[in-house]
Amino acid sequence: MSHDSPPNESECGSGRRASREWWLHVGLLCIPLLAVYLHIPPPQLSPALNTWRSSGHFFTFRGNNIFYKESVGVVGSSDVLLMLHGFPTSSYDWYKIWDSLTQRFNRVIALDFLGFGFSDKPRPHRYSIFEQASVVEALVAHLGLSEQRINILSHDYGDTVALELLYRSDHNRSGHITINSLCLSNGGIFPETHYPRFVQKALKDSGFISPVLTRLINYQLFSRGIRDVFGPYTQPTEAEFWDMWTGVRFNDGNLVMDSILQYINQRLKHRERWVGALTSTSTPLHMIYGPLDPVNPHPEFIQLYQKLVQRSTVSVLDEHVSHYPQLEDPTGFFNAYLSFINSF
Repeated sequence: MSHDSPPNESECGSGRRASREWWLHVGLLCIPLLAVYLHIPPPQLSPALNTWRSSGHFFTFRGNNIFYKESVGVVGSSDVLLMLHGFPTSSYDWYKIWDSLTQRFNRVIALDFLGFGFSDKPRPHRYSIFEQASVVEALVAHLGLSEQRINILSHDYGDTVALELLYRSDHNRSGHITINSLCLSNGGIFPETHYPRFVQKALKDSGFISPVLTRLINYQLFSRGIRDVFGPYTQPTEAEFWDMWTGVRFNDGNLVMDSILQYINQRLKHRERWVGALTSTSTPLHMIYGPLDPVNPHPEFIQLYQKLVQRSTVSVLDEHVSHYPQLEDPTGFFNAYLSFINSF
């Protein structure tokens, strides 16, 4: 009597083995492909980025190199302007208005925060708004400007750093900057009206998975996310997208994005300190706002700002301008800032 398996059972077994072998081959093929993907070298600096870097300088803060750019502008003025950029970009955000600003100020300065642009990007590292404020104070001291009254122009992440500097200045903390004026732009300074992008929330809240996610971010994902925070008629060029991505990838900056993004949680934790500084200061204040911003939406954000910060003046730019007003409408942005700075 034969004990052979029925034909259909034998065929099923062979099919399962073939399926397992197929997935094994796919897995073996994916391993080297994933390894290559995870070790894609950063893009080369464009001529524009290379010129920006070559025209800048570095100073050391607690063992890390911090990039900054400084231009000596108009003669006969002692006014100093310090600019603080946003997340996830760099001091290069100011390039479209840089030359115009040198026609108004004696010294124009911008830095790349620790973990951004051409500055060092240590890891593991606990990035914080407090540390970035100390970086700014150290730069001002390095430049011999500790006794000078400083005008601050900030954007996004830089707005929160500026508010910590404002708190220290108004409370006469040791080593503080003396702030002559403060102009903010499209920063999520109120947690209740701030809507981070999906990738930002995923990176800051995914715990041990976050380091994996940072390695999976590529140019396509990055540019798609950045595209969403520009207006439909004010989109960056392909070259500008690549310059932003190159700044992130420089010194493996994509691998520290999850740590840097803890600033969103810090804003919530220290809201009273930073919003309190904004509402109680006697320093001249201004807000330049791109109203199409999905991160700090209109009218919710600007109405709350005007309600809480009644001493501040406000410039709302064209309805097509979104989260990066200094890049999307550089002329409107510069004119709004010039009007503010010449008003006192």
